[in-house]
Amino acid sequence: MKRISIDPITRLEGHGKIEIFLDDAGEVANTYFQVPELRGFEQFCIGRLAEDMPQITNRICGVCPEAHHIASVKALDQLFGVEPTSAGKKIRELLYMAFFVTDHTTHFYALGGPDFIVGPDAPPSERNILGVVRKVGLEIGTQVIECRARNHHVIKMLGGRGVHPAAGQPGGWSKSITEAERVEIEATARKNIDFALFSLKAFDDIVLKNKTYLDLVTSDIYLHKTYYMGLVNKKNQVNFYDGTVRVIDPDGKEILNYHPNDYLKHIAEHVEPWTYLKFPYLKKIGWKGFEEGKNSGVYCASPLSRLNCSDSLATPLAQQHFERFYETFGSKKVDGRYQPVHFRLATHWARLIELLYAAENMLVLATDPEITSPDVRNVPSASKIVGEGVGCVEAPRGTLTHHYASDKRGVLTKVNLIVGTTNNYAVMSMSIKRAAQKLISKGKVIDNGILNKIEMAFRLYDPCLSCATHAIGKMPLVVNIRNADGTLKEELRRDA
Repeated sequence: MKRISIDPITRLEGHGKIEIFLDDAGEVANTYFQVPELRGFEQFCIGRLAEDMPQITNRICGVCPEAHHIASVKALDQLFGVEPTSAGKKIRELLYMAFFVTDHTTHFYALGGPDFIVGPDAPPSERNILGVVRKVGLEIGTQVIECRARNHHVIKMLGGRGVHPAAGQPGGWSKSITEAERVEIEATARKNIDFALFSLKAFDDIVLKNKTYLDLVTSDIYLHKTYYMGLVNKKNQVNFYDGTVRVIDPDGKEILNYHPNDYLKHIAEHVEPWTYLKFPYLKKIGWKGFEEGKNSGVYCASPLSRLNCSDSLATPLAQQHFERFYETFGSKKVDGRYQPVHFRLATHWARLIELLYAAENMLVLATDPEITSPDVRNVPSASKIVGEGVGCVEAPRGTLTHHYASDKRGVLTKVNLIVGTTNNYAVMSMSIKRAAQKLISKGKVIDNGILNKIEMAFRLYDPCLSCATHAIGKMPLVVNIRNADGTLKEELRRDA
């Protein structure tokens, strides 16, 4: 049996590799998307003060610390039995919208974009942000950099730090917003809207109007029909900061809509002996292996998933693009909602629609009269510690859950994290296998272009593997020790 290794995989956060095994006929027998790192935050946070978690967990990742920070303070609201003030909630969400804009910008232009803008068959040395700038021009590259810079400035202004925010507190926020800061943030939000519209136009020109790329997006290479998950508000519209967790089946029918506190009633995690990352699945359906369809508990949580779970979007411009998105793919409305889109490369388009929604929502919050209120926090009382709390937000990569339990002093006794990428690990593995099986066949030359198209199958999910590897205690693992010629010398196993 022949083995093809893509190690390391590129343009993602964290570390991973892809192993492709070919049978004697030269066809793909199996693939493995392996995550060989373990960071163990769930374990080493036990025994620490719960109030320190917003500062500890945002060190999980330098790409999305804001997501962990906000999920953590929401969990502490419950654990300490305190309701945050209205202004405190709005400042949290305002920072979160700035974060979403800069994070989605990073993925589209620096991580996922090179596959389309530069081209999936371009040399690896050109498929990067510098290649994108060469292709689209320095002026557009400057816009990308300026978008990230102005939103990181807002994050620093509101959160106290540009990378690892520190202002989140149980019961609200540590500082209020001045009128001068509000005016500056409003101006940033307006620029963000223009940038999002520009990015959607670029996607239209580069991808949707290019038959080769559009055929790739709508091919069966990157097609999966699974369940979808996302946070929604009371109108079943996507909400990044708050709401209930909605799950729909491959036909678009709602099967779950639950409060985040009830996640353990609906989500379980499967383990495999070849990776440190776990595989969440729907308890109601059960783990049936790496299979798609209604009979498999595998689900997706991503920008595409969030749109599929939503009846509409809450901001006008994003809603227009939402409708165009589904109509472009021929999705029909059933009971007032569009049927899901299952083309996974369409996630890049969905991500840009979310960028526009975040920019519009940022403007709504920045012009809210209450946003400059000094009443930003209700201070919790030690006598009212509940001892358990769940915080849930939509991270750019999917639904993020922080679950803490503590003793009566607020010292942690249990920590559980289910992050966006963990939700998607099963579907990422399935997408990689499907792409490999569709692109590799007997007698076909396996070049860098083919291998990159296989990498595109995980890159569309924008995985954050450092966030995702947080096992408690022992995880099953197999270590293969090989000679210099690649032959297996020894296999070491540690099963759960």
